[in-house]
Amino acid sequence: MNFPFDKEIVLENEIALLRPIQAADVENLLAVATKDKELLQFSPLPVYNKGLLTTYIDHAIESRQNKQRYTFCVFDKMQNAYAGSTSFLNISNADDRLEIGATWYGKAFQRTGLNRNCKYLLLEYAFGSLEAERVEFKTDERNTASRKAIEKIGGQFEGILRNHMLLYDGFRRNTVCYSILKPEWSRLSDHFLERNTPVV
Repeated sequence: MNFPFDKEIVLENEIALLRPIQAADVENLLAVATKDKELLQFSPLPVYNKGLLTTYIDHAIESRQNKQRYTFCVFDKMQNAYAGSTSFLNISNADDRLEIGATWYGKAFQRTGLNRNCKYLLLEYAFGSLEAERVEFKTDERNTASRKAIEKIGGQFEGILRNHMLLYDGFRRNTVCYSILKPEWSRLSDHFLERNTPVV
């Protein structure tokens, strides 16, 4: 696998548009990021005011430059509005694997099907274009909504990393690990976006 950090990756379908995050997205994402202080309560980096959001985006841009993480700004075509952000991270070219994570959307965009469409675009790019063998997902053990969302898209539970990550409030979280393997994606992809499949 050879992740193209220098490429402007744009992923889209009729529901969602994902493009590389940029400094101007502070203004684009400010409304959704600051509407709910608890939006990223289970994450290491909060975004609930302009300063925190600016730091978050600056860090994301720097991480791409350092070839550590590739962060997208998410636009919801149905609501014609910026919805949040998601990333490829923990990228290991030598092992043909990466993680999809650091995902957050404003409350108005949750449980609308947007997340499923974004995950489809990211997974299709990872397994199709990058030819990854494994895609990982991680979340806080307490984050039941995130865990259910990962399970609904076919993520297989692998275990819990205890006392794994220090959050901004000083809490040390247990991290739950899931994955989808390339052969599994071949079975999941054909029906991933069907209407009768529960959306998340």
